[in-house]
Amino acid sequence: MERWVYGALWLLFAGSFLLQLARSGLRPTRALLLLLRLGLLGLLLCLCQACLPWPLGAPLATAACLALGCQTQPRRLPVAGKAVFITGCDSGFGKQAAHHLDALGFTVFASVLDLQGAGARELRQSCSPRLTLLQMDLTKPDDIRRAQQLVAPQTVGTGLWGLVNNAGFDDTIADAELSPLCKFRTCMDINFFGTLELTKALLPQLRAARGRIVTVSSPAGDMPYPCLAAYGASKAALTLLMDTFRNELKPWGVKVSVILPGYFKTGISCNPAYWQEKKEQLLASLPAALLQDYGEEYIHEIHKQFVQFMKLANEDLSLVVNSITDALVSARPAPRYYPGQGVWLMYFIHHYLPRAVRDLCLKAFFINQTLPRALQHQPHNGLKPQ
Repeated sequence: MERWVYGALWLLFAGSFLLQLARSGLRPTRALLLLLRLGLLGLLLCLCQACLPWPLGAPLATAACLALGCQTQPRRLPVAGKAVFITGCDSGFGKQAAHHLDALGFTVFASVLDLQGAGARELRQSCSPRLTLLQMDLTKPDDIRRAQQLVAPQTVGTGLWGLVNNAGFDDTIADAELSPLCKFRTCMDINFFGTLELTKALLPQLRAARGRIVTVSSPAGDMPYPCLAAYGASKAALTLLMDTFRNELKPWGVKVSVILPGYFKTGISCNPAYWQEKKEQLLASLPAALLQDYGEEYIHEIHKQFVQFMKLANEDLSLVVNSITDALVSARPAPRYYPGQGVWLMYFIHHYLPRAVRDLCLKAFFINQTLPRALQHQPHNGLKPQ
């Protein structure tokens, strides 16, 4: 009887802690604390089993396990009087975050590309008068300057509590060699340089509030996803920039977090017709010799696989919005958040498994390119037959 009782306790509490560990969002500190608590529980159960009769030891161990295992809610900061600036609110994460943060009581500055667009109209209708919409293109320094001039006088007494760098861009799904150089520049201009310029423009207000910088990056900036070279390179630069800001702004009391979401359905990026148009534009722009080497069928196959992958995208944007919110209101925000199914698994594979396994998994989960036309009739070592 005693063995069954303590065995059941072991399974119950070990399973509970392993579940909490899986949900820890890849936060090393939290994961370590969970493991330490599990170790203490194991020691406590062993002591109770060895030193006490089970009718006394089992209830005592259960009470102690419940006390150690209970989840304490992280302390949340008040939002009254705090202002946040969010980019890319026409659709997707930005629009939903603007709506959610407004509902929580923040004063929200939401930037959009089109003040007359559907996203802007929806925010006007559904949000409180505290929300201010402004038109801003991150590639235009004048727009960024106007945004700073709008925010500064309205945050003189309090400073700007939060900047949510959400706006991003990608319109090319192709090998790096097939991606026009202008696409690399556009991704860098929006995803990196525009975000950098806006962040620097608003830093005086953020430092005055000892506030938060929350940036939506991408796992494609950490892992070499096939056919995302332009987008991934810009996000890699962005993530490193934010890690640098995190260290440099500590003396000012500014906390910096990066959101690394899985694949979600956000606006036009999940519209197959949009990607069909981009594929046709890519085919028309490629030099004849390069197109001959790879073959049109190679690009068609990449596009087909990507469209299939899009069908798996998560429609529940609240996972990302909750991460953004936690980074803004938690007393101890995480440096990184990983919302989305399977993201933690991909990072585990990337960090701990051999490179060959990592590459195979990326192709299996995303895009597995076929052999280019010029290589289809050659030996696999790439050498021409004599």
